[in-house]
Amino acid sequence: MEQANVITLEKKNRVGYVIVNRPKANCYEINFHKQLNACLDQANADNEVKVIVVKSALEKFFCAGADIKVFEANTVEENKEMVVNAQIAANKLSESKKITIAAISGHALGGGLELAMACDLRLAAEGNYFLGLPEIKLGLIPGNGGSQRLIRLIDKSKALELLITGDNIGPQEAFDIGLMNHLYKKEEFADKVEAYAEKLAKGPLEAMAAVKICVNKGLEMSLEDGLKLESEMVEPLYNSDDAREGNRAFVEKRDPRFK
Repeated sequence: MEQANVITLEKKNRVGYVIVNRPKANCYEINFHKQLNACLDQANADNEVKVIVVKSALEKFFCAGADIKVFEANTVEENKEMVVNAQIAANKLSESKKITIAAISGHALGGGLELAMACDLRLAAEGNYFLGLPEIKLGLIPGNGGSQRLIRLIDKSKALELLITGDNIGPQEAFDIGLMNHLYKKEEFADKVEAYAEKLAKGPLEAMAAVKICVNKGLEMSLEDGLKLESEMVEPLYNSDDAREGNRAFVEKRDPRFK
């Protein structure tokens, strides 16, 4: 088992940057996700962190998924443990009360793309790299939420095609089909991601967390139940410090300073 830290957490202006650095391709094994889960726990527990950004320290890769050599050498039980830890990491991102962002400027394949899809938002750089879920070419299907998250992010027919062919797409097509929220020029990418995350980090955290719950849970509900959920989520916000500050700032014609 690796001992070196391949996942680290850095904080800046209320943004927690979870940085992946496992050359050559940020492929994961059990230690990778244990470190990732520890960093996510730390960021989620830190009241100074309002937004979490998952990014790569490598130029060419965001994450290429499971380390196939390790996967082949493992026992079935060891691989099951690896998958469970990957699922835990994905759930920590999707269920976090904070807004989570994947910053992608290199290949995001298999479990790497699944990690990105577990985030609330995805920001991509232009470039000659690929995104895809190639598990079908190994006689498998995605095991970290890939099929279920993909059909909730893009058109079902296109999602099915990507899943059953295992074909890759480029960042432009990923943006065109709605898999990426924004596509930035490569030379501007780092600055754009930082500005985007810091803008969100200035927002009202409780209200943003409520929106996240309304969207994620409401998607699975009838309209009637979704409207009830929205009412339940907005009611406690009326008397919140952030709501009072937001209304005061509007009246005073200034930018709000949320807690």
